[in-house]
Parts: sequence; structure tokens; C-alpha cells
Amino acid sequence: MPQIRLSFLSLLALLILGSVAAAQNSRRPARTATTEKAALSVAGETKPEATPGEQKPLSTKWAEIKLSGSLPEGPSLPGLFGEISESLNRIFERLDAAVNDREIQGIILKIENPSLGLGGVHELRSKIQDVRKSGKQVYGFLETATTSDYLIAAACDKIFMPEPGLLLMTGLRAEVSFYKNLLDMLEIQADILRVGKFKSAAEPYTRTEMSPEFRQEIEEMLDDQFNLIVSAIATARGITEQQVSEAIDNGPLTPQHALRLKLIDGVRYADEIEDIVLQDQQDSEFVLVEKYGRKKVDTNFDGFSGLIKMMNLMMGVEPGQKKSEKPQIAVIYASGPIMPGRGTSGPFGDEMIGSESMVETIREAAKNDRVKAIVLRINSPGGSATASDLIWRALEQVDKPIVVSMGDVAASGGYYIAMGADYIFVEPGTITGSIGVVGGKLALEGLFKKLGITTSIISRGKNAGALSMTTPFSNSERESMQKMMNEIYETFTTKAAAGRNMPLEKLLNLAGGRIYLGPRAVENGLVDEIGTLDQAVNKAAELAEIDEAKVERLLLPKPTSPFEQLFGPIDTTTRHQTLIESFQNVLPEEILQTVRQALLVEKLTAADPRLLILPFQLKMK
Repeated sequence: MPQIRLSFLSLLALLILGSVAAAQNSRRPARTATTEKAALSVAGETKPEATPGEQKPLSTKWAEIKLSGSLPEGPSLPGLFGEISESLNRIFERLDAAVNDREIQGIILKIENPSLGLGGVHELRSKIQDVRKSGKQVYGFLETATTSDYLIAAACDKIFMPEPGLLLMTGLRAEVSFYKNLLDMLEIQADILRVGKFKSAAEPYTRTEMSPEFRQEIEEMLDDQFNLIVSAIATARGITEQQVSEAIDNGPLTPQHALRLKLIDGVRYADEIEDIVLQDQQDSEFVLVEKYGRKKVDTNFDGFSGLIKMMNLMMGVEPGQKKSEKPQIAVIYASGPIMPGRGTSGPFGDEMIGSESMVETIREAAKNDRVKAIVLRINSPGGSATASDLIWRALEQVDKPIVVSMGDVAASGGYYIAMGADYIFVEPGTITGSIGVVGGKLALEGLFKKLGITTSIISRGKNAGALSMTTPFSNSERESMQKMMNEIYETFTTKAAAGRNMPLEKLLNLAGGRIYLGPRAVENGLVDEIGTLDQAVNKAAELAEIDEAKVERLLLPKPTSPFEQLFGPIDTTTRHQTLIESFQNVLPEEILQTVRQALLVEKLTAADPRLLILPFQLKMK
């Protein structure tokens, strides 16, 4: 009941605020024609008229697009949050609009630390290269730039930085924290089982340093990523890989130093763009269209119709669209850890792939007569073994071509749901593989004793304590749990071998928890080809024998209404997010990330003790 009351009061407050805003809007003086014309001129929508007898100057119009903050993939949120939020898909739509706009000669990309992994960076770089192939120039502007920022900028025709800027490109570094000593001090016993010597997800709780196998795979991954970054920059900037490596070894770099090393094209401020563009076109008039292609929120809430409009925005009611009969490719986004039940998404919490909601989405696409093929876009480190298998099973039952496009990561359970596809594309920086199983528990009996807590136990059944968080596994319980995990591993490897048309012996040599970057995964046959999401859609159209140019994309699953996200029941995810938010201004990000990971493992193991999950998270700065 308190939650219902809060929702009602919050809704009432929104209605009052909307009415006040509408009243203020109605009292606002009307804009004069001169003011309106001047404002449009600044935005690049009109040009000043030439005086009689004066030759009208040629116009050079450029579009400005800013890349900043979180840029998630997948369908945009409905309603108000969808209008004001940005996504990678919408950035692509704006770039495509600029390509098709005959008045636009070039694009200014202001790259301000967008939150993207290597998969998203590659998608964006590919889109920028497509813009350049269309004949339109792209200039990148950086300020304080990380490695991923610079990789995006390197795809542009030219790169500029202001005098006080900084290029924070210093290489790659893996830091793994181990908690065994802390657990020993607290007398907490980590009792962990695994299948695959490279399946190292539990090592931070059972060791004080990396095992040789864990170190080997991390070193291989960093080598592959470093070589990928160096090669991409060298090719884009027309310098040698040795020069790029030396530049990284000398980082961080000032703009002046970066200019000498040919990493940028000029030390200029963003407000000098007119001088940069018109240096060879002095007789032209320069027009910069700020926030090009960005949707504007209609905030006119006058009268009853305005109130209805505000309510529709808050509740995510989309305006009706003209019905089309074109064939469709369903692009299903599978983002986040995999768990049983309903998935979660939205602006206030991490995304989760729920097996129940994902299976419903797959079946919806399968039953839709207009949908001729499915592209599954995976960005997941894995999770529950049961949930992963249910999603795999739903895909196996689809009698339409299925193509997988892997994003930043598609490992362990994330690879499990991909392995039955007709064709698999991977990004160059995608982390995949990790075919193995891990499970176990933290036994808290020792900590309880330290705190003065005693526990009396009465049980029936030889393995009754297998799931208890008080005591470690008995010999019988450990044997039973290990047998169960071995069977999951056998299922995983057998299905993967069948899905890839690969002898089981070869697949077993690639399994054991080993992780691979995109190019290595192509070499060993776990995936088919390096490529983008667009290439995956083209392949799906080819397999369905339809013209890709005449097909529509159906983006699934449909996002949850923001109203429901704001006022829905407080579940485990909401509780976890609230806990994180309460500490986010107190604890360093590194510690918060550890807390997030611990809460994730808690949630996943509560649903399924057998995890198919990547042993680490990667964030490139």
C-alpha cells in the first residue's frame, strides 16, 4: 500500500507541475517574426537575404553531432525518456540523415567520453567510414580524450584538440583484486567448483594471485587488444605501428606533442570550426547546424490536449505510425547477464536478460509473418546455465534464418545462446568463448561465530546442506555438485560442437573456459566472420532471399514503459540499484564495481547455482 500511495502522489505532483508549466507557457510573450528568423538563422535553417545588386554568397552547411554519456544499443525507451535520451542507434540515424541531406557538406563530431566498449567503438568507426565514402567529410574534436575516444576520432578525416586538451592514451592494464586474505580474516570459506582449468571466475575468492592459466589468457587478450588498437590507429593516420607504440609509451600527450607525432591535425578550439572549414572557401557563408537530427521534445502542454500529451509522454504512449507491408528483419538485443524470469532494462538500472521475456520475444518474431529472418545482437558475459539453455532452445525452434552479431562481449552463457545460429559475426574487439562452468558458495559459519551468532542444524537427506550458506560442502555434497556441473559442461560442449559443425574433440580443445578476441575466434572456428551489425542484417536478408534495401528492421524487445520503471514494484534489481546509488558519492568507482559484481553474483546464484559467466569485466579508458 505505501508503494501505491507514493506512485499516486508522484503522479499528482507531475500533473501539478505540468499545469504550472503550461500556465507559464501561455503567459510567455509571443516571439516576433524578426526574433524567430534570427533564431532559425543561427540554427542553420534560413540564410540572410542578399541586398539588391549584391551577389548572394555560397553556403557551406555542416552538421554538429555530440557523442557523450551512455550510448546503449537497442530500441529507444518510449515516451519522455526516449525523447530526451540518446542511444547508439539514434546516433546512427542522425549520421544517416546527414548523409542523405543534400545541404550538408560535412559533419563535426564532438567526442566527449561516450561510454562505449570495443564493439560499440568498432560499430561507430564503421559508420563514420561509411559517411566518408559518401563523399562528406567528418572532423573529430577532442578535449580530454581516452583511448576509445581517440579510436573513434581516428576514423574521421581530421582530428583537432584545443590547446589545454589531453590525450590519455597510455596503453592497456589489467588489475584483478583477490579477496582470499580478507575472507580468511573474516573466517569465510569460499567453496568453489569449476569445469575447465581456464574458468577462473572464482579465483578472486579462492586465491591471492592469478593462476598460470588465468594469467596466460589475460596476457593473450591484452596482446590481441593492444595489437588491434595499434593497427587501427596506424592505418587510419598513415603512420607505422612502431610510431603508434612509441606514442603510447610516451603518453599521456599534450595536443602539441600529439600534433608532432601526427596523431592529430591541428591544435584548434571547437569555436574555430568556421575558420578551419572555410580556409579554402573565403567567399562562402558558414552555417553550423547544432544538435543536428536531435529530436525536440514538445513542451506545449496548454489545455486538456496538452495534459493528455504530457501523460502520454510520461507513460510511454507512442504516436500512431503509418502501417507498412515491407518484409522485416527482427533485430533482437540480448544485453546484460542472463537470468531466469523477466529481464530488466531502463535508465535506472543495469540491463538483465531474462529467459522468460527473451523466449517470448523470440517466439513473437518467429510467429510474425512479416519477419523473414532474425538477427540476435548479443552483449552478455553469460549467467544462469538453465536460462541460457532455454534461450538457445527457443532459437533452435525458429524456422527462419538466424544470424548472430556479437558486441563487446558474448562469452560463456553469451556464447551458449549464439552457438545454434546459421552464421555468427563478431566485432574485432569482442570477447567470446569462455566455454566452461563455475559454481559454489561462501560458507559464513566462521564469520557468524566471530559475531557471536550460533547455528543449530537439523536436516534430512545426505546432501541437504548443499545450498546452505552456513557450512561448506561435505564430501558427498561436493561430489554431487561436481557431477551436476560436469553434465552441464558436457551439454554445453556437445551443443556447441553440433552448432558449429565441428568435431567434439576440436571443440573440447577450444573450451575449458578459454576466452578469445574476435580475430582468434574466427581463426579457430567458434564464429564465422568479423563484421558489424549492418553486415549481420545484410547476411540475414541474403539467407532469407530478400532485398536488404527493401527490408525494415524490427527492433526487439520493446522497452518497458518509463512510467512502469519509475513506479513499479521494488524488486531485487531495484534494491541493488538503490544500495549502489546510496554509496556512489562516497566510494571510489573501483570499489563500487566490485560491489556491483558481488550483488550480480548473489542474484544469479540465488536463481541457479551453475553459472556460465565470464570471469571478469573489461572497461577501456
